[in-house]
Amino acid sequence: MIDLQSVTSESHLREAFGCFPSGVTAVCALADGVPRGMAASSFTSVSLAPPLVSLCIQRTSSTWPLLRDRPRLGLSVLAEGQDDACLRLSARHGDRFRDVGWEPGPDRSVFISGASAWLECSLHDEVPAGDHLIALLEIHRLSTAATPPLVFHGSRFRRLAAV
Repeated sequence: MIDLQSVTSESHLREAFGCFPSGVTAVCALADGVPRGMAASSFTSVSLAPPLVSLCIQRTSSTWPLLRDRPRLGLSVLAEGQDDACLRLSARHGDRFRDVGWEPGPDRSVFISGASAWLECSLHDEVPAGDHLIALLEIHRLSTAATPPLVFHGSRFRRLAAV
């Protein structure tokens, strides 16, 4: 029998959440002529019609307020080997784009070079959810590469293996 326990702490809950592997994305745009962006591992496909994806963003994020009103957002699905780019884009301080290759997109969107996929999006809706916001993004254009994605599992970056 499975021994289910009450949630005793955030670290206990974080450990359980870490059992589920996820890809890692970067959502970026130009704000005042400067690239702004952040990494998000809570990316999910939502709908084909209309084409929607979601990201979960901490309410305390200082970056999301700079991005949410941009006409277009660049969402890059980070690729295997982009661990350093992910760590930079996750940093709380400093230049997140130092040593991170990026390209400007339409309407001030920003895309990370070498990613597995690129989605040009706009904010469709935002839903409050506990200590996070669920941002629903509508996809306007996209491109994909034949590059394996960066995987995050158990608080570490991993690689996919063919079975």
